[in-house]
Amino acid sequence: MSKHFRVIDGGYRKAPRSYRPGRGARADRRTSFDRWLMAAPVLLFAAILWGPEWLAGEGIAVPGLSAAAPSGPGERLAFSKCHRGGGINCVVDGDTIWMHGEKIRLLDIDTPETHPPRCAREAELGHAATNRLHALLNGGAVSVSRDGTDRYGRTLARVYVDGAPVGDRLIAEGLARPYGNGRRPWC
Repeated sequence: MSKHFRVIDGGYRKAPRSYRPGRGARADRRTSFDRWLMAAPVLLFAAILWGPEWLAGEGIAVPGLSAAAPSGPGERLAFSKCHRGGGINCVVDGDTIWMHGEKIRLLDIDTPETHPPRCAREAELGHAATNRLHALLNGGAVSVSRDGTDRYGRTLARVYVDGAPVGDRLIAEGLARPYGNGRRPWC
């Protein structure tokens, strides 16, 4: 006989739910609480490990972690060009790079597209922006200030060379423009 059958009204019948051991409403609450207790150490570990970066990416100030300041004094790196990406240290186009295997989209600027350009003028400006970004990154110590990710999984960041923001330099030279309310055509 199963443990869920009881003598009820002179014969064996399946016991109502309330008679079954450990199946009452109180036991269900205890079970979900126990599950929460088992998950709590994992959640706490994750919060300690990734919490500050996640909070800074959401625009919440975290003491000791500033999204506006570059990460240290920077390092001199040799950047190549990689049209499609996937490289270690390379320039994809005027506003996207790979650094230490991480794909980074320069924050707050928009440069002309190079693949595919919509017109000859955009292609010309896009290649000029790519070449200038390549030259700037190879011209000094590069540092990065990360600020979350975009919908494509790229890290959004401000990139600095010798402490000067690269995006501002590209805008000043007419090879980029402030991102503002999104992309606008270059043609």
